[in-house]
Amino acid sequence: MPKTASESPRILLRGARQLLTLRGSSEPRRGAAMRELGVIPDGAVLIQDGVILSLGPSRRVENLSLARNAVEIDATGRVVAPGFVDSHAHLVCGPPRLMDYDMRLAGRSYHQIAEAGGGILASVRAVREMPIRRLILQARQTLNACIQHGTTTLEAKSGYGLDETGERKALRAVRALQDKPLDLIPTYLGAHTVPPEYAGRADAYVHWMCSHIMPRIRRHRLAIFADVHYERGAFTFEQVRRYLSAARDLGFLLKIHAEQFSHSGAVRLAVEMGTVSADHLDYIDEEDARLLARSDTIATLLPGAVFHLGLDRYAPARSLIEAGAAVALATDYNPGTSPTCNMQIVMSLACSQMRMTPAEAFSAATINGAHALRLGHRVGSIETGKRADLVMFDASDYREIPYHFGVNLVAMTMKGGQVLYRKENRTWEED
Repeated sequence: MPKTASESPRILLRGARQLLTLRGSSEPRRGAAMRELGVIPDGAVLIQDGVILSLGPSRRVENLSLARNAVEIDATGRVVAPGFVDSHAHLVCGPPRLMDYDMRLAGRSYHQIAEAGGGILASVRAVREMPIRRLILQARQTLNACIQHGTTTLEAKSGYGLDETGERKALRAVRALQDKPLDLIPTYLGAHTVPPEYAGRADAYVHWMCSHIMPRIRRHRLAIFADVHYERGAFTFEQVRRYLSAARDLGFLLKIHAEQFSHSGAVRLAVEMGTVSADHLDYIDEEDARLLARSDTIATLLPGAVFHLGLDRYAPARSLIEAGAAVALATDYNPGTSPTCNMQIVMSLACSQMRMTPAEAFSAATINGAHALRLGHRVGSIETGKRADLVMFDASDYREIPYHFGVNLVAMTMKGGQVLYRKENRTWEED
């Protein structure tokens, strides 16, 4: 049958030593299901128009009539998995905070860094001053790094403008990069901290966000989620509840930064408000784990921030998984606490520091991350009808990906059937 003008060439990726499908459920993975990766030895995937047509053992798929004359990608001896879904990232965030880094290494406290002009307000000043074209350029460079490290879907928060001009500018930068080439999921994080012009007037700032900027952002469809950073010293329990209630009434999906530096009751509020995810969770207790397990709220863990800040309290992943909570992993990419976009090192930290198994880490970094963005029906697993978002690794066993910490094993990244990155096979040779 001849191709129509609208059809793209079919692609046959074949010979994968391990094809990690993560297929078989429309719900987030919990408990023992997080260790079920649906591995197909010597696996193949047939793709057309960016969508998966078929998958299975190579011998079966390559003998399908639809596979005739397909463009072949040889995955012999390699691991192929769903593209990483990074469900917590501060994409538009200004330049690196190197002064903070130096001062923290010298033992200075958060308050001392802030008094010296650093901290989050340094990023606020930078984002407010930067023209949108520079923000877009910087974000595009970050996206290129994400692609090279295997990420195919990324959340993109605002939260470093904190006034109307800065927040709208950041979200417009995200819109300018949408689908170029990754899926970006925009999140309004005006409640990141209290901006300097509202110092000592957090109540007034929350009222302004709820009554003024959030309705405008929603009307112009600049964000899908609304997020809030709930930590003592910024917003009170009632202020956070008011913010989330207003966001929900406006039609936003909800997220919350919860229990990062202290136990604040944020998990209880997250479950009560029906947030899609509660993120960080370094200071939760057993009751919090049980609450999350009985809810639809996904526990998104961010070990990169703990590592970069030199802290020693990681989220209790084992307690969460054993309680039955749905656990996701994400980078928390941002200039202050987690300047990495490498989901592989996040998986390494999850395994070495939080005692997750490699299989659990893969589930958390793919299908559960997709559910944390309400995209589990489209991405996060390799299944017929889903987007062909795939990563091929220079590894023969999926456990090698977290095992080789700090090493980029990505050989190819594919988004919607389009190869975005392919590592050149250059090796040193003796003359």
